[in-house]
Amino acid sequence: MSMLPQEIIRRKRNGESLEAADIAGFVRGLSDGSISEGQVAALAMAIWFSGMSRDETVALTLAMRDSGETLDWSHVGRPIVDKHSTGGVGDNVSLMLAPIVAACGLAVPMISGRGLGHTGGTLDKLESIPGYDIQPSAAVFRRTVDEIGCAIIGQTANLAPADKRLYAIRDVTATVDSVPLITASILSKKLAAGLQSLVLDVKVGNGSFMSDAGEAEVLARSLVDVANGAGVRTSALLTDMNEPLADAAGNALEIWNCLGFLKGEKSGTRLEAVVMAFAAEMLVAAGVAATPVEGEALARAALEKGAALDRFARMVHALGGPTDFVARPGQYLAAAPVILPVAAESDGYLQSCRTRDLGMAVIALGGGRAHPNDQIDHRVGFSALKPLGTWVAKGEPIAFVHAVDEDAAKRAQQEIRSIYTITDMQPEQRAPVLSRIT
Repeated sequence: MSMLPQEIIRRKRNGESLEAADIAGFVRGLSDGSISEGQVAALAMAIWFSGMSRDETVALTLAMRDSGETLDWSHVGRPIVDKHSTGGVGDNVSLMLAPIVAACGLAVPMISGRGLGHTGGTLDKLESIPGYDIQPSAAVFRRTVDEIGCAIIGQTANLAPADKRLYAIRDVTATVDSVPLITASILSKKLAAGLQSLVLDVKVGNGSFMSDAGEAEVLARSLVDVANGAGVRTSALLTDMNEPLADAAGNALEIWNCLGFLKGEKSGTRLEAVVMAFAAEMLVAAGVAATPVEGEALARAALEKGAALDRFARMVHALGGPTDFVARPGQYLAAAPVILPVAAESDGYLQSCRTRDLGMAVIALGGGRAHPNDQIDHRVGFSALKPLGTWVAKGEPIAFVHAVDEDAAKRAQQEIRSIYTITDMQPEQRAPVLSRIT
């Protein structure tokens, strides 16, 4: 590093631009521990206040990507693609999307995360399946992507290790919500996975980290600009998170939902609209489809022929799960001891939902973490959630609670009743996919 760490911090504090070499040197010091926690925190706060240009953010992203190993898929012979979501409630899109596009000829080495705050994590959902290994050996990961076309696993220790240290420090210094830092964190891990194209699901609404559409668009644009600047063809869709996306929230319940989807039982839902939009986006980016309409037709065919369900079954088995998981999920997915309906308190339309609170209600049932080391109960959550705009009669269930005991179930019933508003005015229908950013 040509410059002392404190000089880099001072320049960023004063709003100056940093050279790529200085950013790379700082990230090396972050990785090898030669730069102190205090200095990392100070730079993170300086970036929070002063921001970073696109070139600086590209330099930070590439330096973090190069802090560990990068994967090479040149032997696979299929387009290497992935998708990332900024996180929501009942957002299990990845579980269906990876096998659908794998069945259409793409390769998806998907490195996913755990639940964060009120949002559910893809890895926690997959760990509902007995034996499923989210940290397979490199050989098993490669073989699964090679032979089946998709593998959904956790971040390996040697992919973008600088991000791990930086994230831990941001988490405790109120610097998580900086657009350049979020951008570099997300993309360093994705670029280390050796992708050729990437699609991003940036959530907007009361169940997302970005409730403001303007802020979400700024983040989406930053992600798209920086990823393209780093050499990966990338686009983003802004999608609505003012209600749960699936009709279930909770780990095993979202796996049941995924199986229902792959069997063709969720047609006409908001979830289907989002999954199909992303499948089309990925197939066009990879050059397999010429237009989104053609991409969606390919994705629908993979679903209807059962090819996507078959890929999911094979992926589960390849990563340590049961061979007959898809045929007999009830043998393997544990059910909660208490299941109670949540009755509507009046006639009317489901008008609105405090989606973030619904995510927190899953955590209160034991389905998420209050502290990083908490054990999750995969059985708990909510199912048969009715979409907003549905007319319900008094006493009709708007959801079912799955809980460990009667007391927890009754608390959750109360909570869900307060989270949904029922009025006699039918709400306007919001499109699940709001806009596209390239």
